[in-house]
Amino acid sequence: MRARDVMSAPVVTVTTETLVKDAAKLLIDRDFTALPVVDEDDRLIGIVTEADLVRDRFPRDPRFRHTYLAELAELAAGGLPGNTVGAVMTTPVTALSAGTDVVEVVTVMLNERVRAIPIVDGSTIVGIVTRRDLVRVLARDDAAIATEIRQRLAGYAGPDRWTVQVHDGRVEISDEFDNATDRHVATVLAEAVPGVISAHASGPRQVRR
Repeated sequence: MRARDVMSAPVVTVTTETLVKDAAKLLIDRDFTALPVVDEDDRLIGIVTEADLVRDRFPRDPRFRHTYLAELAELAAGGLPGNTVGAVMTTPVTALSAGTDVVEVVTVMLNERVRAIPIVDGSTIVGIVTRRDLVRVLARDDAAIATEIRQRLAGYAGPDRWTVQVHDGRVEISDEFDNATDRHVATVLAEAVPGVISAHASGPRQVRR
């Protein structure tokens, strides 16, 4: 399974000139957690996340300001937070290609503790993968997974040859013929279907119990 199989597309983007308030409204209205930032040529230059937007954005409760005098003085010296995405975005941003294995996407997401990774073709953004996209794949219905696998197998070697069973994303395929090459191809095709956790193909006398 590749990034292109799970990414959301097309992508809603913002520019460095987008107001923080407008970016926040986009996140709420679209139920996003992050927005890629592009330049005037639509090239990816950064990302703005929920964390970027809320950082230093809320003033202390005025009823308790006397307990935060040192912090208030530091904020006053540093000035107010910027009002545009360009002032608060994260850059540089980690991006991956559409052909990246989903395992690599998950690894990068966990290691870098990010919730979204832009998917690019060169420097042009073509999609985005979020944690929710990945969870959505895991939640995919077994019947839908089985239907897609049958379609892919039919395209490879004709219909009515394969028996496909899916339980909790784990796939068992039996082939009416005993051909090791075809079993390998069937396994590869099944593993590329979103929602598949594992796949095993057997010949007519090799079905696992």
